[in-house]
Amino acid sequence: MRLVSYIPQDGSQAADCKGRTAVVTESGLVDLNRTDLGLPTCMRKLLKMGPDALEKARAVGEKGEAFSRDSVQLLAPLPRPGKIVCIGANYADHARESGIEPPSEPVVFNKFPTAVLEPGGTVMLPSVSDRVDYEAELVVVLGRQGKNIPIENALDYVAGYTCGNDISARDWQKGKPAKQWLLGKTFDTFAPFGPELVTKDEVGDPGQLDIQLRLNGETMQSSRTDLLIFSVPFLISYISQICTFEPGDVLFTGTPQGVGDARTPPIYLQDGDETEVEIEKIGVLRNKVQRIDAS
Repeated sequence: MRLVSYIPQDGSQAADCKGRTAVVTESGLVDLNRTDLGLPTCMRKLLKMGPDALEKARAVGEKGEAFSRDSVQLLAPLPRPGKIVCIGANYADHARESGIEPPSEPVVFNKFPTAVLEPGGTVMLPSVSDRVDYEAELVVVLGRQGKNIPIENALDYVAGYTCGNDISARDWQKGKPAKQWLLGKTFDTFAPFGPELVTKDEVGDPGQLDIQLRLNGETMQSSRTDLLIFSVPFLISYISQICTFEPGDVLFTGTPQGVGDARTPPIYLQDGDETEVEIEKIGVLRNKVQRIDAS
């Protein structure tokens, strides 16, 4: 099953939710709450209701009235996730191209919810950076609350997956005192993900997926998630030692080789660029790029 968050033409949404939730069908989108009042308006509340709610959502897709997805504005599947946890240097080839040895434990940082950007939205290049880079990533969406999760049960806590682009200001990430991974990664619009939340039953093994990034139609990154140093189950188990995962949290799992900063000469995002992140069985995330006028 595939789910999206969206803003309808009339702009209606619940006061405590940004956008509405719909299931994707062959005929278009079917709004969950408008078809079944027992289902919530927003994605995060849907996930909090657990597996039974997802089954009801699946049934809605079979009986509800569909409308064209072109008639509405899509949002990120989780427009305001509780946590955005990210993993750095999680492909050995990317670690080496970045000048570091593959880590023995996960490198963990985060982004603020204000960094979230919808599919089709515009990445805004800040006036204070001229080394903004792309990073194609598999994004995990958590569907259950959990702490100290055993690795063998970790995938039980996953609702589904989507495509992500870990936009990174390398001059802030690497060039500031003591390095500033958080600041370099969390400018507004630096966390595009989507377009759909694809449930785990449809994706299967998250460690067996092709992943690519194209910049203006040219393939810059092409790899597979079986090259992850730390697998999705390991990451969930490892991080849950420190913090409690909650439904609607998202986990960016790392990027493969081919980033612009590691190229000779380097290639950074420019005004007018377009990025496409494509992941097997999940879809394509497209975003444009625009330079912010410093004035």
